[in-house]
Amino acid sequence: MVNFRPIDRATPYLLPPSVEEWLPKDHLARFVVDIVDQLDLLALTRQYRGSGSAAYHPTVMLGLFI
Repeated sequence: MVNFRPIDRATPYLLPPSVEEWLPKDHLARFVVDIVDQLDLLALTRQYRGSGSAAYHPTVMLGLFI
């Protein structure tokens, strides 16, 4: 069983304001997230053993890397 932390980009923060309000609609970070969400990362998720505590999903980590 895969043990990834859930992705919820719409969750508002108490401090600072939510990312939805903080980043302009045409910000590069939104473009990166859109592109990474379209990638087929099934090979990465299949290789994950699922041991230890919950990990961040490969889409989150790849988006941060880019």
